[in-house]
Amino acid sequence: GCGAHGDVINFLMHAEKLTFYEALEVLARQTGMVIPQASEEEAKRAQKQASLHEIMEKACLFYEKQLFLPVGKQALSYLQGRGLTLEEIKKFRLGYAPVGNFLRQHLLREGCKETDLIDLGLVCRSNEPHRENFDYFRDRVLFSIADRKGHIIGFGGRVMGQGEPKYLNSPETPLFHKGENLYALYQSLAGIRETSSVILVEGYMDVIALHKAGIKNAVAPLGTALTENQLYILWKMAQEPIICFDGDSAGQRAADRACNRALPILKPGHSLQFVWLPEGLDPDEFVKAYGPDAFLNQLKGAKSLFWLVWHRLITDKNFDTPEKLALLEKEINELTQQ
Repeated sequence: GCGAHGDVINFLMHAEKLTFYEALEVLARQTGMVIPQASEEEAKRAQKQASLHEIMEKACLFYEKQLFLPVGKQALSYLQGRGLTLEEIKKFRLGYAPVGNFLRQHLLREGCKETDLIDLGLVCRSNEPHRENFDYFRDRVLFSIADRKGHIIGFGGRVMGQGEPKYLNSPETPLFHKGENLYALYQSLAGIRETSSVILVEGYMDVIALHKAGIKNAVAPLGTALTENQLYILWKMAQEPIICFDGDSAGQRAADRACNRALPILKPGHSLQFVWLPEGLDPDEFVKAYGPDAFLNQLKGAKSLFWLVWHRLITDKNFDTPEKLALLEKEINELTQQ
């Protein structure tokens, strides 16, 4: 009907936003076929990765279970106090990491190797000779981080009261690379396909609040400034992703950093749009205060990347002399050279 053409692999690549190899994997699973590995070494690497994914799944199930035990009562109350229902808690696979080394003990009983637990950032190696290794996450609400196929690759832990750091992500591991993934991309793929757009917000709770409000194409970076690889992921999802940051000075600085990151890698037909919420609210607070329709109306007023660049160049400046105009021209030339 739309004039598109191609084979089943191309269809999956475009409809499901998959890479060529990911499309092959989907088709292989559906037909019961096994994709041949290029070499014995590659086969061993694939087997090892599958084993690590299995360990992360076991860890996720453990954390999910703790949330609904007496030990997780405070964590569950915290999440429900933030307005989350059991539906969102289960959809995003939220959990609780108790105080102590209970995850380590559980996974060792399950037959996991301690070296793998350390490599995956689930357990920390003790520097003291007579002290056992210990759990990386303790007494934190946990946000499960999945890759685009739904495999658990890491966790983000948040303290419920006072404590630093407020958020603690898994360290870099063989599976988890902060700058190469986006939070909730797996849960958002259907919404992205349906709307042909993607919204990037700052926090995990912002993503979950938007999904709860029916805006199911929201994702977030993983506790870092937006990276080139994350931009490429966003551009694969939509030609002009919407960057929605908090309406305070920190949100403005985050938008500036995203702009600087995007300029050198822009390509024809791809850009960014920017939205700042009023009154210093984040998306979670805004949706709770004004509702999803008001949030969607804010998105309609999104500013282009070009607007942001020009706005940064001329705001709070005057150009009443040739020298000031010459400086403006110099700055424009420097930007366009990027």
